[in-house]
Amino acid sequence: MTPGGAIVAFVVAALLLTITPGLDTALVLRTAVADSRRAAFAAGCGVCAGCLCWAGLVAVGVGALLAASEVAYALLRWAGATYLVCLGAALLLRRTRRATVAAATGSPPPRGAQPLDAFFRGLLTNLLNPKVGVFYVSFLPQFVPGGVAAAPFMLMLGAVHAAIGVAWFGLLVAATGSVATLLARPRVAATLDRVTGLAFIAFGVRLAASSGR
Repeated sequence: MTPGGAIVAFVVAALLLTITPGLDTALVLRTAVADSRRAAFAAGCGVCAGCLCWAGLVAVGVGALLAASEVAYALLRWAGATYLVCLGAALLLRRTRRATVAAATGSPPPRGAQPLDAFFRGLLTNLLNPKVGVFYVSFLPQFVPGGVAAAPFMLMLGAVHAAIGVAWFGLLVAATGSVATLLARPRVAATLDRVTGLAFIAFGVRLAASSGR
């Protein structure tokens, strides 16, 4: 496989991976509705920054340690599960608190996370998921052609994946504008918060309960 062919094949695979709905998509959509589109885009950029970090770790060989070490994998798995459960619980509780404040004051609920907070939320959601690291360990080397320096090439592939992710999340956030009025209704927003919070908790429990890679 030539370098050009490897890049084309990776772009196709990364595009399919990016547009498949999952935890990242749920996080970005929820942030767009409950906070702002700027914060949602920042959360998506945080997720993509996490992918770039994983690519760097794989390129220098740290990712292989995660794939080989049961202890390292278990520690990161439990950290990620705890973070997701806490994040889901916070979504459920914050919606209740905001609704209570709004009812008491007669004013609309205050806006939530700022873009920088949302960025780090997306970053941590990605970095604390060991399955992403193990996936990168097994995924990136398949697209490294013979005769090229593996580490720089994998870093470049990680940057390509991050760029695809930024573009996709940008389109996703922009698309929420057409239904912003509907999604901004308190009942709809509250329902989405509950569903997303429960989804995060379910992801966390599933991650904690999983023993395989």
